[in-house]
Amino acid sequence: MGDRDRNRFRWAWWLLAYASLGVGIVGIFVPGLPTTVFVIVAAWAATRGSRRLERRLLAHPHFGPVILAWREHGAVPRRAKWAATWMMLACAAILLLVMATVPSHSAWMAVLPIACMAVVGTWLWLRPEPTPREPGP
Repeated sequence: MGDRDRNRFRWAWWLLAYASLGVGIVGIFVPGLPTTVFVIVAAWAATRGSRRLERRLLAHPHFGPVILAWREHGAVPRRAKWAATWMMLACAAILLLVMATVPSHSAWMAVLPIACMAVVGTWLWLRPEPTPREPGP
């Protein structure tokens, strides 16, 4: 994509960046809604739509190191892996409980989302973990 095309769609990247950041912030308070993924998407979109937002995200004491670790190594902190795993397990348990109360349901309605969560969880745990950064000069 050339600079001309990138500038033409800058508003869409800007909108995606701020919408993702908004959903990520909501995810701080809503169990089961991820935060880190949406903040990483926000930073990715901000590189194309809002350099100011990108700088603010990279300078953030909590999100900045996570974004940089993802960009540089595709790394995910262990704490984020555990949080995502526990949330997926909770969501799977809730899904199974709800499906047990529905008199006529197809098994795929529970198996498919749980299988997707298992695939995502496996992929997540296969990601490297960030190494501690050396203090700067």
